[in-house]
Amino acid sequence: MLASVLSSALAGVEAYPVEVEVDIRGGSPFFRIVGLPEASVRESLDRINSAMRNSGYEFPMKHVIINLAPADTRKDGSGFDLPIAVAMLGANGHFSDRERLRRYLVLGELALDGRIKGIKGALPSAILARSQKFDGIILPAENAPEAAVVGGDIEVFGVENLRDVLEFLEGQRPLDSVSADVSSMFQNAGRYDVDFSDVKGQEQAKRSLEVAAAGGHNVLMIGPPGSGKTMLAKRLPTILPAMTFEEAIETTKVHSVMGLLDGRALIATRPFRSPHHTISDAGLIGGGTIPRPGEVSLAHHGVLFLDELPEFRKNVLEVLRQPLEDSKITISRVAGSLTFPASLMLVAAMNPCPCGFYTDPQHECTCTQLAIQRYRSRISGPLLDRIDIHIEVPAVKYRELTDRSAGEASEAIRGRVNAARTAQLARFQGLSIFCNAQMGARELKQYCEVEPSGEKLLEVAINRLGLSARAYTRILKVARTIADLDSSESIEAPHVSEAIQYRSLDRANI
Repeated sequence: MLASVLSSALAGVEAYPVEVEVDIRGGSPFFRIVGLPEASVRESLDRINSAMRNSGYEFPMKHVIINLAPADTRKDGSGFDLPIAVAMLGANGHFSDRERLRRYLVLGELALDGRIKGIKGALPSAILARSQKFDGIILPAENAPEAAVVGGDIEVFGVENLRDVLEFLEGQRPLDSVSADVSSMFQNAGRYDVDFSDVKGQEQAKRSLEVAAAGGHNVLMIGPPGSGKTMLAKRLPTILPAMTFEEAIETTKVHSVMGLLDGRALIATRPFRSPHHTISDAGLIGGGTIPRPGEVSLAHHGVLFLDELPEFRKNVLEVLRQPLEDSKITISRVAGSLTFPASLMLVAAMNPCPCGFYTDPQHECTCTQLAIQRYRSRISGPLLDRIDIHIEVPAVKYRELTDRSAGEASEAIRGRVNAARTAQLARFQGLSIFCNAQMGARELKQYCEVEPSGEKLLEVAINRLGLSARAYTRILKVARTIADLDSSESIEAPHVSEAIQYRSLDRANI
């Protein structure tokens, strides 16, 4: 007898439908799964056998063939346990209405006692179920809140054990669908454990991060150890605009695929990722036999912080060039290519020299000029060109450390950032551009016209610094953002002057 159940698998951060077909015939016991299953799928038969027996159902000791269609794509993960078990029982004559099985998308990992354990990628699967107009999705109870945020007409059923699923599909008992109050999830979205008012001194660095947040620009901070570079970077998400629902869904999908939601139904705050400098290129941008997202994609719509930037391996840093330029990562394998989202703000930090004290007046630098040159050359010119803002973060003075007055709060800074972003959204209405950092050549020509005094200043700076064409466009974008913070329609000389000051590594080469 033949029965089939619909499930899903992941390709990158998107889900696609998989039809689980089970054919049971008489004969000596024989079990086989076809359709390019990975090891975790092939091992499911042992889990299903124990789960069915411990739930009071007979495991068919017959000739059993299980097909996962489409058969030309690899399937991995433990989420096929539940649909295979349901289809197997259907093929063994357990359901009077087997067409009912095809009205639901079914996912779940089975424990040996019949409990249903959580899976990865529940949110993309729920989005698929809604787009394919299923009646509902049946999945583990711990994943139900995550799946419920998609809304729409789809019903989400969170189940605890195999018997609950079978009795529901047989029509013997109802299940309560799970709903999500998305608005309440965003109520605390603007609340963080850290605030810019905690930072003592560093007014210039705070200003540069405000400009970066207002325009979505990448930042490199250069300063001695203990000057507050990491402290500043961790507070950058607190001044970024609140996430929209669409951004939250995109970000949550990436974390869902990696199983990093930690009980959250929706990620409503900007992510902050800070990988160690020993990370591999696959860990940073994603990869593997079956590619999975890396730290770059986990920072989607948030901040990726790379501390001690020159300590990262050069090949790791070079792979950042594509996502910084295109806001996405494409990973190619023999079986095909996958694209992961990577719209992020890069914030990097480094010491001015190997010992760290080249610019510190309180400590003597022991590095030679050759050592400093070698240290800085670990970061390639093309990568530096893709970082809009370079700033120096000096050591904090004693009187600033002991100052008891509170600095400006993140909420006040975020108000100015939101005003600048609102102006940018109005300017780019109808385009797939949401901030100044995303402008292309056409938008630069149209929206970044500089007044004559600013043009002269820019010409002198370009000639003296020998900047590349990409660095020139970065200065224009940053100047446009500074003008937006000043509510200025045109880019004036002070805006250009401040933008040039944010190219400290270029100025150091004079």
